[in-house]
Amino acid sequence: SCDASQLCNCSSMGLEFIPAGLTAKMTVLNLTHNRIKHIQSQDLQQAVNLKTLLLQSNEISSIDEDSFQSLERLELLDLSNNSLAHLSPVWFGHLFSLQHLHLQGNSYRDLGQSSPFSRLRNLSSLHLGNPQFSVIRQGNFEGIEFLHKLWIDGSNLSQYEQGSLKSIKQINHMIINLRNSNIFSEIVRDLVHSVSWLEVAEIKLPVEKKSLVQNSTRPFRIQKLTFKEALFTDQSISRTIVSLKEITSLKELQGINCVLEGKGIWDTKEIAMSGQSFVETITIIKVVIQNFHLFFDLEGMESQINKLKRLTIASSNVFMVPCNLARHFLSLLYLDFHDNLLVNKRLDETICERSWPSLQTLNLSQNSLKSLELTAKYISRLPKLNNLDISLNNFVEIPDVCKWPKHLKYLNLSSTRIPKVTSCIPQTLEVLDVSGNNLKEFGLQLPSLKELYLTRNQLKTLPGAAPIPNLVSLSVRRNKLNSFSKEQFESFRRMELLDASDNNFICSCEFLSFVHHEARLAQVLVGWPDKYVCDSPLAVRGAQVGAVHLSLMECHRSLVVSLICVLVFLVILLLVAVGYKYHVVWYLRMTWAWLQAKRKPKRAPPKDVCYDAFVSYSENDSEWVENTMVRELEQACPPFRLCLHKRDFVPGKWIVDNIIDSIEKSRKTLFVLSEHFVQSEWCKYELDFSHFRLFDENNDAAILILLEPIQSKAIPKRFCKLRKIMNTKTYLEWPAGEQQQQVFWENLKGALKS
Repeated sequence: SCDASQLCNCSSMGLEFIPAGLTAKMTVLNLTHNRIKHIQSQDLQQAVNLKTLLLQSNEISSIDEDSFQSLERLELLDLSNNSLAHLSPVWFGHLFSLQHLHLQGNSYRDLGQSSPFSRLRNLSSLHLGNPQFSVIRQGNFEGIEFLHKLWIDGSNLSQYEQGSLKSIKQINHMIINLRNSNIFSEIVRDLVHSVSWLEVAEIKLPVEKKSLVQNSTRPFRIQKLTFKEALFTDQSISRTIVSLKEITSLKELQGINCVLEGKGIWDTKEIAMSGQSFVETITIIKVVIQNFHLFFDLEGMESQINKLKRLTIASSNVFMVPCNLARHFLSLLYLDFHDNLLVNKRLDETICERSWPSLQTLNLSQNSLKSLELTAKYISRLPKLNNLDISLNNFVEIPDVCKWPKHLKYLNLSSTRIPKVTSCIPQTLEVLDVSGNNLKEFGLQLPSLKELYLTRNQLKTLPGAAPIPNLVSLSVRRNKLNSFSKEQFESFRRMELLDASDNNFICSCEFLSFVHHEARLAQVLVGWPDKYVCDSPLAVRGAQVGAVHLSLMECHRSLVVSLICVLVFLVILLLVAVGYKYHVVWYLRMTWAWLQAKRKPKRAPPKDVCYDAFVSYSENDSEWVENTMVRELEQACPPFRLCLHKRDFVPGKWIVDNIIDSIEKSRKTLFVLSEHFVQSEWCKYELDFSHFRLFDENNDAAILILLEPIQSKAIPKRFCKLRKIMNTKTYLEWPAGEQQQQVFWENLKGALKS
């Protein structure tokens, strides 16, 4: 399968041959970890634009001579870890663009009689050799003039023809696994003019008097020599020191994972007589001295170290440097003793008065120092020191006052278990690292500080900016920081980098508003936006801070609630106003009356009608009603039965029920209309129910008597049916003259009988 960039991955598919159908579009073909045994001439014929061909970890034992003929654009070919028993120059004859060739891990014993690489003019890196590889002949590297990296697995190399590697004019970095010490010397002689960095692994250095640069002319090119997994003795190391002095270009020596069988009893006289070393940098990492507690103090080596500028001895059980020896490191600028066994008592000897006079950088991390006060006191003897790393020691406590070098600018106190920071920390610092100490606050006055590292602590807020006004870079990664405000951020006027990633942020409205509107934040925050994630609210947990937007209700709850209350009040006010204007109260009363009426039995059948008419009148009109109308109607022949509230209402019964019952038990309802009637509340109730009855029963049970002239508009507009009756039907008006009054009574009696 191929992706958009035409990288085709056929790895680990159990293929026994190169698949058919390769095209010119392919640029990378990965056939690793299959079971391919043979490459045929036509297999890769169409893949003319291939730049990378990966065939490692197959079972390839044979390749047709013209198999790679069409791959003129190929830049990387990996045939490592196969079963090739020989290498043919014809295979590589058309690979004009090849830059990287990997042939290690096969079964060939030599490279042939000539050079397999003679036409690879652009080759930059070459990796060859295997456990069976035993012979390098002259001419094997003909045609190669420059290599960036040459790696030879020659752990069992037994024969090297002198001058075999001389044909390569320049090698930046050469790595060779070599156990034969005699061959080592011959290879070094061939490489002193071409290689810049030589790395030798698995060798047991010889004890020989023969010069490494015998018959070689200056200038030499080799600048760096590394020994990995090498074995030294006291005798061989003495000879090696003497021999390496002859390589005047050599500036750096490394020993990594080596073993020293001895006690440091070196031939210091011979070493001293051989002259001054040109090496400026020595790095020793994980060197095992089996009897390190019996190791001598290297007395007599003082003259060999005064030009040394950089020294690293790490993970090698160093517990002390004799004071006399330390005083002779006159030019040393950089000293790294990390991951050793230094303790405070021995540090007094290691850093004695007038020792390490030029030292600028000291690394004592991951040792066994316990007292920060004593450590600072001894280190204060280094007048030029400005960089100090004492991290990963177990100080536990920190005093209030300490004595430090006057010009100290960088201090690393990370992971030292100090519970707080005090004025023990010098004010001259420009860089301070107190990460991994469970600090809960930081308030030191450090006016010169530019970089502050507070990673893996317990800080809940950013430190104050006032005590550290010149801060440029701040790291508070992996703390308990929940948020920080615009004011806190802007208080660091010179801030260029802020690493607040991997904290559990509370994505409050204030914090999110600041994040979304602070344009400079994205430029300053390290790891933004991927490593800034909300921890709460729960709805946005796990989301990136920059992508979260909370709702208006979540951000302005009190304001929204206040607005809702105001709106509810205004709505109520509006409803009251509308109700007043459109008589909603009256309609509610009507509804109530209607419900009351509906809860009662239907209107009484005719046999239950007790009255001819219910008289609704104002108390102010009672004299006319009781003395005139009642007498006239109840004494008529036949007499009319009238229902009057004063006389006929049931005592103790709710007045509304009395009104409803009386109207329902009367065939007609007489309304004695006057100005007093319109103003009477109880008359209005009677009008209300009568008005409802007009709608509900659709009859003409109401008779209007105008006791005195009134305008129809005096009747409220909500009594639309009654107003319509007054406008469309004849109503009875009480006349002033007696003759007209007689006609009035006749008409009224006729209306009651209808």
